Amino acid sequence: MAYRNKIAWVYLLGFALDLVNMFAASIAYPDISQELQASVGQLAWIGNAYMLGLILIIMPSVWLTQIVGEKRLIVLSLVLFSVASWCVARATSIEALIGWRLLQGLGGGLLIPVGQAMAYRHFPIRDRARLTSVILLVALLVPALSPALGGWMVEALSWRWVFYANLPLALITLLLAGCWLKTEPRPDNPSPLDYRRVRTGAINMGRLLKGPLLRVAMLTYLFIPGIFIGTQLVSILYLHQLGFSATQTGALMLPWALASVLGITLSRYQFNRLGPKPLLLLGMSAQAVGIALLIQIDDSSTWLPMALYALMGFGGSLSSSTAQNTAFIDISPEHMGHASALFNINRQLSFLLGPALMMALFGALTAITSTPHAFALCFAIGCALTLVPLVPVLRLDTPRVLALLAP
Repeated sequence: MAYRNKIAWVYLLGFALDLVNMFAASIAYPDISQELQASVGQLAWIGNAYMLGLILIIMPSVWLTQIVGEKRLIVLSLVLFSVASWCVARATSIEALIGWRLLQGLGGGLLIPVGQAMAYRHFPIRDRARLTSVILLVALLVPALSPALGGWMVEALSWRWVFYANLPLALITLLLAGCWLKTEPRPDNPSPLDYRRVRTGAINMGRLLKGPLLRVAMLTYLFIPGIFIGTQLVSILYLHQLGFSATQTGALMLPWALASVLGITLSRYQFNRLGPKPLLLLGMSAQAVGIALLIQIDDSSTWLPMALYALMGFGGSLSSSTAQNTAFIDISPEHMGHASALFNINRQLSFLLGPALMMALFGALTAITSTPHAFALCFAIGCALTLVPLVPVLRLDTPRVLALLAP
């Protein structure tokens, strides 16, 4: 197997771990709330604490890579992640669970930016759309399968097994990283992480935002996937109120995944021909319509929730895959580390802020209006937020993008 493919495998497994922790955990929220007496705000922080840990550790990722080396850093992260996963599963209070989730995020936070920088550095520009399609395939399969599996674990065993299930995948990734990745020599005189180096790194990342492609890609990722995850959390509560079981709710990610395949395939085969603008416009419109119609689901609905999740899956995955294809088109290899760190900080912010915003919004609305109206307003606002990147996307220079993609 080519070395770049080994890097891609390690990165993809780390990415899968990250997704499992976002999607499988949410299906256990009603049971966690009942056993640990957690409020709606505390439930949101089960995910937010994990995302916060990811964000905090991404900032010094470039410096840590230079000091420790990519392989050592990935191995250490996986060890810490595994220990934290065990502790999360054994938490006896909501406060302890949130604290261990923060540590879990710190442990897993380096897997994605370091692995992504390695993978994109070793793949030529013309081959990156193929790499991105594989990445997005993982991004839809894991969210599709993990909630259904998590729902079964919650009903057959307990919510704790949703977190115990992280351990086999983490240990497999650790083994492959140890066997496949090459060890880099340690620097003779490593530079300390001081204020000046942090400021310089932040400035270097900020300069990359002058490019419209990375900027639009980050804006798309900030609103579309994050708002979907936040809306999904609200919809889990909505469906639970309608009488849907945990397994039924988790199974709705299956039509989401099938439609996501279509979105990713469309992006893969049409991106080099059409450029990002038409694909992003179609994707965000589809997700917005799917979110807006969620309030139409009732306790007699069978096909409607499946159709709406499929619509959101197609739109969200088309937008996400197109955004990731767009982000690194004009980034030089020497700046790939900073660009990857910046993109992943934005990605994790999306996954942090989207759920926090939508859950806080739902909590505030239930205090001032009836629960049915609170759900309706939440879904309407989620629809509007999905369309925020519309104007910057319309301003993209398609001929310039197509010229950069030319052989």
